[in-house]
Amino acid sequence: MNVGDTLAPLEIPVTRTLIVAGAIASRDYQDVHHDARLAREKGSPDIFMNILTTNGLVGRYITDRLGPGAVLRKVAIRLGAPNYPGDTMVLTGTVAAVDGDRIEIRVLGANGIGHHVTGTVTVTVTAEAAA
Repeated sequence: MNVGDTLAPLEIPVTRTLIVAGAIASRDYQDVHHDARLAREKGSPDIFMNILTTNGLVGRYITDRLGPGAVLRKVAIRLGAPNYPGDTMVLTGTVAAVDGDRIEIRVLGANGIGHHVTGTVTVTVTAEAAA
């Protein structure tokens, strides 16, 4: 991999099931992640994805693209526009730095209302994964 290389995008349909399952799996029982009525009472148009689910999807994106030899070393993300049910998040990545077996990738996840997640992921890869 070389600086400037791009990873193939990944489209993720944002469903109620994904949002609720991600919240439960990460033990985030905040009502805004599973109860639409209470989310609306708090000013949101619907339930929305939590950061831990987003973090997991970013990690999945990188490891799916780089293969089983990729090991996540650092994931640094920031949330922006919420992921609401019925939308699609498209993850994209660009290689920002390469130092031996260590690769830093800039990640962007966009949905219908803007940038849901931005950040960088640092991975190490075996020779087989980089080939």
